[in-house]
Amino acid sequence: MANIEQLEQIAKQVRRDIIRMIHDAKSGHPGGSLGCADLLTVLFFHFLDINPTKFTQEGANEDMFFLSNGHISPLLYSVMARRGYFPIDELATFRKLNSRLQGHPTAVKGLPGIRASSGSLGQGLSVSIGAAIAKKNNKDTKLIYTLVGDGELQEGQNWEAIMFAGANKIDNLIAIVDYNKKQIDGSTDDVLSLGDLKAKFEAFDWKVIEMDGNNMKELLRGLERAKELTGKQSPVLILMKTEMGMGVDFMMGTHKWHGTPPNDEQFKIALSQLPETLGDY
Repeated sequence: MANIEQLEQIAKQVRRDIIRMIHDAKSGHPGGSLGCADLLTVLFFHFLDINPTKFTQEGANEDMFFLSNGHISPLLYSVMARRGYFPIDELATFRKLNSRLQGHPTAVKGLPGIRASSGSLGQGLSVSIGAAIAKKNNKDTKLIYTLVGDGELQEGQNWEAIMFAGANKIDNLIAIVDYNKKQIDGSTDDVLSLGDLKAKFEAFDWKVIEMDGNNMKELLRGLERAKELTGKQSPVLILMKTEMGMGVDFMMGTHKWHGTPPNDEQFKIALSQLPETLGDY
């Protein structure tokens, strides 16, 4: 279990991995990947009860994580590789022909750590609820965690899932919304306002907490509080405020880096802001 200083060092390297992978592939989504790097670092290196070297699709007796906003796959791949699911040097194959590291995670490639394909937005929460029900049926006390994009909540399937989870008291589920208020075409308010997300989830009988997703101390406190709320007849939702492009100054504060790779000059500038802490792949 990593401490705060170690988590911060890992997150710096993960951000560096993200930039290198997307630049080398000349394709990918840096904005949300950088914004959520702290969360996945904390989850995989501190919170999740997992066994990367003995991965199974069933995930029996271990926590399970599902990435719904699959376009931030370079983040997931970096964290999984550095946690030991597969060799770190495989990150160099990101988005390459026949690579297991596809642009959106796919289960059919047999990549350890991936239990469901994602990238068609709006489906991950439903998949996670199914996994949570399976754990309950199997008397498995471990938890399901899932990350959902805020723009993704504009898709209707999510609200059926949210209603179902609340009505059926799916209380071994922690859903996290990446609340950066930006999507590929602009701000979520301009594209399709989400309104008061906290009030909406609470109306469907979810327990809701809020936290800063780019502050390690707040992440640790928020995730611990979310875990404390499980097992009490309600699913748990974390509204996680993040900055898209966090860590690279020219990518922050704009939606324009949602799905744009850096060119060679931008790549060098970005890497100069992201110190190498664990060694590049």
